[in-house]
Amino acid sequence: METHVVDHPLVSHKLTTLRDVRTDSPTFRRLADELVTLLAYEATRDVRVTEVTVETPLTPTQGVRLSRPTPLVVPILRAGLGMLDGMMRLLPTAEVGFLGMIRNEETLEASTYATRLPDDLSGRQCFVLDPMLATGGTLAAAIQFLFSRGAVDVTALCLLAAPEGIAHLDSIFKDSGHPIKLVTAGLDERLNDQGYILPGLGDAGDRLYGVA
Repeated sequence: METHVVDHPLVSHKLTTLRDVRTDSPTFRRLADELVTLLAYEATRDVRVTEVTVETPLTPTQGVRLSRPTPLVVPILRAGLGMLDGMMRLLPTAEVGFLGMIRNEETLEASTYATRLPDDLSGRQCFVLDPMLATGGTLAAAIQFLFSRGAVDVTALCLLAAPEGIAHLDSIFKDSGHPIKLVTAGLDERLNDQGYILPGLGDAGDRLYGVA
């Protein structure tokens, strides 16, 4: 798996404010949205394009358009929804699918409770949105689900990642034969005993939407 930690002053600035316990939910949502757009710029660097000819006001010229089938953006519910607008701002012609996954807080294993995806993802590039790569169980299950439906390569966008989560994904997919890329704003120190990232930013879903 290729891991890219985006090194940019604006990314670091926004991430610092997201970490701050004093940042309220409306501000958190806005900054997460802005941060994802910056991450999406890096995540889509290898998006597939097709050469086309267009007419300018003066002369024909060569350019590119996104290839078909168009990319599929997949937020993992519920926290991934807070990343969707920021991604679609940069990739408005993409289609959107949804995966509802929940982590058992005792076993740390992820299970799927809802899906809204095409049955056939053959040839599709997929971009998975999940704020936190902690143990890696949820993201690994999501990627496996996409590959089982025929996706050919997957890029995951995460606000933060832990070394344990990256190691887990590497171990799961090292022999998969599929390209997988992780784009994140920060690689943190470690997980605590409850499987939360340290220093982290807390529960991303709760900070986006409250605890209801």
